[in-house]
Amino acid sequence: MECRVEKSALSGSVRCPPSKSYTHRAIFLASLAGNSTVHNALYSADTQATVSACAKLGAAASQDERTVTVGNPISPAGSISIDAGNSGTTMRIAAGIAGLFPVDTSITGDESLCKRPMQILLDALEQMGARCASVDGHPPVSVRGAISGGDVVIPGNVSSQFVSSLLMCAPLAKNGMGITIRGGMVSRPYLDATISAMEKFGCAVDTVEPYKRYEVSPGAYSGCVFDVPSDASSLALLLSAAVLAGDIEIACDLGDLPQGDAAFVGMLESMGARVNVGDTMRVISPERLSGGTFDLGDTPDLLPPLAILALKASAPIRITNVGHARIKETDRLAIIASELAKTGITIHESDDGLVLEPAESHTGAALDSHNDHRLFMAFCIAGMYVGNCTVTDPESASVSYPGFISEMTRLGADIA
Repeated sequence: MECRVEKSALSGSVRCPPSKSYTHRAIFLASLAGNSTVHNALYSADTQATVSACAKLGAAASQDERTVTVGNPISPAGSISIDAGNSGTTMRIAAGIAGLFPVDTSITGDESLCKRPMQILLDALEQMGARCASVDGHPPVSVRGAISGGDVVIPGNVSSQFVSSLLMCAPLAKNGMGITIRGGMVSRPYLDATISAMEKFGCAVDTVEPYKRYEVSPGAYSGCVFDVPSDASSLALLLSAAVLAGDIEIACDLGDLPQGDAAFVGMLESMGARVNVGDTMRVISPERLSGGTFDLGDTPDLLPPLAILALKASAPIRITNVGHARIKETDRLAIIASELAKTGITIHESDDGLVLEPAESHTGAALDSHNDHRLFMAFCIAGMYVGNCTVTDPESASVSYPGFISEMTRLGADIA
């Protein structure tokens, strides 16, 4: 499927959806604790995969619109089969939890998910006594515990989700866990998010050296009521829409939990936009943005909304240190380079980044999102600026922002 996008002038108000990252974490932790409620949970294909995974693992977990309720905690029995759909977070955290129990658990997903790496996490679980198998380090995977915990060493240069999985399992391992991260750590704010969520459920993490060494004592999670904040990743897309396609007011409550993607506000301001920050946000954009250099090592999900701003830039936008975006739902660097170039932007692709050169004029194009939700939404916003574009795979938005098309249309977007 594809949709047609014409030049659009957006106006009105929109509410930023709840955080996908915190919804995942809260549902898993609530299911490990039991007797918990998650309010303002994102209802999307990815988060439904997590609710389903927790139920398969034995938790009494259910979702009613934006509230997830968990009664009895995870307590798996028999052989378990989990379909994580397109959700890497579901797959990786569920695999860690499966390692806590002496049962056979198999985890698979869609075609895209089955291309994503898992061997690093499986190796870590095997260091602690689990038995694991995979298809050349990719899903489908199988895991059988129970891990004993103790010291484990894991590389940090591929995905923070591997470390988050271990952290969330650590209190329930017999010997707790000491996690040493070898090399550089990518997407570091997501570890901060995991640790903050764990603390809400009553388990503390001893940060011996940030992003290098963590220690967690044996313990148990406590049931709680968890309020999910607005999603900073989706906020970045809405802010980019405000810059490129109109004057919109964005209702947003980021709360007190850390989100690395909130850095997008500062990036916009560094390019000459003015962002009024509060319970609602509004962007005042100059005629042309000034460009700049941006290290996205900690915030790879900002790659799509930042890249499309090159359409309105008067100087190059240089994006660096984001090679790990190649193993997201798709190779986002390669796809952005090939697809946005169709609109007239000159793009130079390197192993870990892009340089996007501004163009005096732009051309409508057929943009292929490769069934990647963040690329679909970013390309739609680009189409609102350029006009005469088609974008493939509108159904992919259900992964993180199911109401994206209807909300944009309500605001005045010409999408059909």
